[in-house]
Order: sequence, then structure tokens, then C-alpha cells
Amino acid sequence: MSTATLQRDSSGLLPLWRAAQVFRLASLIYAGAVQWTVVEHYVRPLLSWAVFALMLIWSGIAAMLLAFGYRRRRQVVAAEVVVTLLLMASTLMVGGKNNYFDRHQTVPTTFWAANAVVSVAILLGPWWGLACAGLVGLSALAICNQLDNIGFDATLPILLTVGLAVGMGAQIVRRAREQIDRAIRLEAAASERERLAREVHDSTLQVLALVRRRGAEIGGPTAELARLAAEQEDALRKLLSRQAGVEAPVPVPVPVQRDLRSRLEEVLPTQVSLAAPGQPIVLPEQMTDEIVAVVCAAIDNTAKHAGADARSYVLLEDDGEEIVVAVRDDGAGFDPSRLAEAAAEGRMGVSKSIRGRVTDLGGTVDLFTAPGEGTEWEVHIPSTGAEQR
Repeated sequence: MSTATLQRDSSGLLPLWRAAQVFRLASLIYAGAVQWTVVEHYVRPLLSWAVFALMLIWSGIAAMLLAFGYRRRRQVVAAEVVVTLLLMASTLMVGGKNNYFDRHQTVPTTFWAANAVVSVAILLGPWWGLACAGLVGLSALAICNQLDNIGFDATLPILLTVGLAVGMGAQIVRRAREQIDRAIRLEAAASERERLAREVHDSTLQVLALVRRRGAEIGGPTAELARLAAEQEDALRKLLSRQAGVEAPVPVPVPVQRDLRSRLEEVLPTQVSLAAPGQPIVLPEQMTDEIVAVVCAAIDNTAKHAGADARSYVLLEDDGEEIVVAVRDDGAGFDPSRLAEAAAEGRMGVSKSIRGRVTDLGGTVDLFTAPGEGTEWEVHIPSTGAEQR
């Protein structure tokens, strides 16, 4: 069986079609044996041999077309039904007024005529197989003048059984093939989703994770970028999990502690003065990152607006109940009302980067500034309950 044949025959019925041609060959041999045995009883024996020759020719054509001519099987099967009925009708000429056929089969034997029933059943299913069996069986009885013997003749019940059994078998094969095709499509879709998930994981998710991590480390305006990257990373991971048909596992929170003082020493520029207690201020990692981001935002504002010679000073205190962080500079200062104007204009840097974070941590923030008097941010964050964050 060629690969091209398998690819073009997607019904899954090709083995049945080829098995049917084996049946056709057996029925043809049987018809030849009958013809050789009883030809002397025919009124027109030469005509009977001509009919048998037509059977041979049609059997060869039909076998080739049905076994390999899958594109036009409907037309071939329809032609086979017509050819079968015509050949059976030739019995009236072959037999003449001889009453031999009153007790025997038609010239193309009903065994051979069953090929049409088999073909219809394979192509269209059991109901059409039954209908074709009824047509062929009743025609055979009518031609042989045996309709009055319908209750005792075995021709019609046998053909009906063939049409029903073959049709049901073909229907089972067709449904099984549809299920296999559906399973193959699902498997292919799952493989494609898995491939895309791997690619996204290896590229987009890694980039988002890098932006989140580096943004939090740098602080300032990039801290907001880090937060957005973290949100998109989380949403993308959940989306990939749903597409894979597996809900995202609920992560077990692992309390990671960080020393706030060490984190500030790591991220603050060298020109920024830091005053902090001698002992570590250990806080949950998320809380530490948020406080560092607040400080970095304030330092960034100083670098942008306080003037080139402005210096920043950071004071860190921990009295056991709250964390106090003061960020002060000796720059130009500004009118505090400008913050409200900036927020009204859609510039949310201070409100998001400083006030928003402190509010989320349950703390408060005060701003002390005036033109020519520098700027100081004083942040109070309760340390009570920090272990549960």
C-alpha cells in the first residue's frame, strides 16, 4: 500500500474495500463454475457466455476502481448497482421461455450480485445497504418469477443480512477513524501549545523575570517597571497553565528575610550618605524591596530636580515598632503644591512610587520642602506584623 494512497484515503475503509474485492473474486469464480455447469440448460447459451464475459470485464474494472479509485467511489458504486440489475435482467433473454430459472438463480448468480450490496453498505452504511439488498433481492425473485415464494426463499434474507452486517462494520470503522483523527488533532494541538509554552518560557518569561529583578534592584522609576513586569509574568504563566489544561499550582509562600540596611548599602549610589543602626534590620523580602524602592524614588527625584550640586542623605531607624526612613537633600526644594499639579497632569511618579508603596505597607509619609530649603521625605512603616507579610 503506497503512502500516497493512505494519505488520500482518509476514511479508514480502504482495508474493507480491498477485502470486498476478494469477496468479488470468490463470487466470480463461483459464478463461472455455475455457468460452466448449467449452460446447457439455457435457451441462448452463447448469450449467457457473453453475459459472463461482461461480468468478468465489469468485475475487473470495479475491483480496480474501488480498491484504488477512491476519488469517485460513489459513481462507481452507483454504476455497479445499475450494471448488476441489467445483467440480472438479461436472464429473461438467456432463459427465454425455459422454466429452468423458476427453480434456480439468475444468470449472474445472486452470490455475485451481492457485490453491489456490499459496495453500497461500505460506502453509505447499514440502512442504504439494507435498501440495496432489498432492491437486488426482490429483483432476483421477480426475474425468476418467485415472488410468491418470498417467505421460503433464502435469497432476500441473506442479502439483507449482508447489507446490514457490512454496513454496520463500515460504520464502526468510520467512527473509529474519526475518533483517532480527533485524538491526533488534540495531541498535535497539545504538542503545539507545549512548544509555544517552552518558547515563551525560554524567551518572554525570562525577559520579564529579568526586568522584574533588575528593576527592583535599581529602584526609582524602574521599580514601577519591575512591578508591571512581575504582573505580566504572573498573568502569562497562568495563561500558559490554563492552555496546558493544568491549573497553576498554588505556590507555597516561603518567608524570605532580608536585611534592609544591607540592601540600601547595595543599591544607593556612593555619593549618598547613609546613616543606619549597627545591627541588621531584618524584614520580609517584599517589604524590604518596597522600602528600598521608596528610597530610590526619592533619590531619583533629587537627582532630577534638586540641582547638580545637591547631595542626598538617608537616615534609617528601627525602634522595634516602626521603621523610620528619612531621605533628605540640600537642593533647590520646591513648592509642595506642585505635586498636586503633577498628579492632575497625569504624572504619577511621586504618588505611585512613594506614597502608594508606603500606603500599601500600612505606613505614612510626610514631605517637608520649600523653595531654596531642600527636600525631606519622612516615612514611617510599622514593623509589627512584618513577619506575616
